[in-house]
Amino acid sequence: MASQREISNLNKAQILVTALPYIQKYAGKTIVIKYGGNAMVSDELKDAVMTDIVLLSLVGINVVLVHGGGPEINEMLHKIGKESKFINGLRYTDAETMDIVQMVLAGKVNKSLVQLLCNHGGKAIGLCGLDGCLITAMKQGGKEDLGYVGSISEVNVKIVNDVMKDGYIPVISTVANGEDGEVYNINADIAASRIASELGAEKLILMTDIAGLLRDKDDESTLIPVVQVSQVISLKRDGIISGGMIPKIDCCVEAVRRGVNRAHIIDGRIPHSILIEILSDEGIGTMFL
Repeated sequence: MASQREISNLNKAQILVTALPYIQKYAGKTIVIKYGGNAMVSDELKDAVMTDIVLLSLVGINVVLVHGGGPEINEMLHKIGKESKFINGLRYTDAETMDIVQMVLAGKVNKSLVQLLCNHGGKAIGLCGLDGCLITAMKQGGKEDLGYVGSISEVNVKIVNDVMKDGYIPVISTVANGEDGEVYNINADIAASRIASELGAEKLILMTDIAGLLRDKDDESTLIPVVQVSQVISLKRDGIISGGMIPKIDCCVEAVRRGVNRAHIIDGRIPHSILIEILSDEGIGTMFL
């Protein structure tokens, strides 16, 4: 009778063999991952995400990490005695808040992620939308004035490609160079979608705090694993896509329409959800194509 150790080793070998076709499929391709939510707060999940990204990089997959940092921004605002203000779920960003956003996102959060990737054996370089004029933006219009919140007018991915060409993982914070000389805060989902499009990425992965798109938002067993972008309008009309899921799904749809092969919303609460999605036939979350 095989020992527990032998069974365990056999299982490990089988997992590697199962992953091989996916490694071959995505080698040399680019995958953009938007990182935020619980996966960014929990040390255990953060460790799993960094491990996943380094592993993908080491097997020849180009990974671009685009990150948010809402909790860290809130924490810093609290430290200086400034209250966070939201309008329809979006952060109002006055001049003082924009200084904090730039400091926290492009500084503390970005460099912490670079350090974590390096500590896990990866090679990473931190960038923000100001570097190499990566993201150019204008003040976001609309009925509500959100302050220094921007709409992307142009994405120049040359610096991202240069970094990847030299074998580094680009880690991007989403503060942007304003056409008017200001600095703007950009929604990280939107930025990841546009960056993926400009890179001609194979996949865009948005990590969230839910299982994916659910027919019944209170029942994870109603997960919809695959959505054609042509179905999105009817899913909105039926109320299946609603609330906070609307902007995330719009980002996925926009990425696919701009040439990204697949876009995914996956559950960042599950350890190694990135590897499950990319290197297994099981998949996870909701895929848009």
